[in-house]
Amino acid sequence: QVQLVESGGGLVQAGGSLRLSCAASGSISMIVTMGWYRQAPGKQRELVATITSGGTTNYADSVKGRFTISRDNAKNTVDLQMNSLKPEDTAVYYCNSRRFVLKFYDYWGQGTQVTVSS
Repeated sequence: QVQLVESGGGLVQAGGSLRLSCAASGSISMIVTMGWYRQAPGKQRELVATITSGGTTNYADSVKGRFTISRDNAKNTVDLQMNSLKPEDTAVYYCNSRRFVLKFYDYWGQGTQVTVSS
């Protein structure tokens, strides 16, 4: 099992910035990818950004150029720097880790609320 603890959500005005952090503990070996997903009210959970252990990143088109994901493999943390926030970024943000042991296993944090006011 992998435990994920998120921090850093909150309320910010449009155009502002927030930084989310996630710390992984437990069975952290064989974690291949860490990332962030979000879910707005009435919508499905969607990918925001992911990063592999080698540093390869992937971003949703809607956040490219505004969000930056980073990872510290030694500390088992993943951060999401969010700049130029928009009201449509309002959602619960979930940290994710994907571990490979014969097959892929996904683990999720409890979620942190990000609210962007216009």
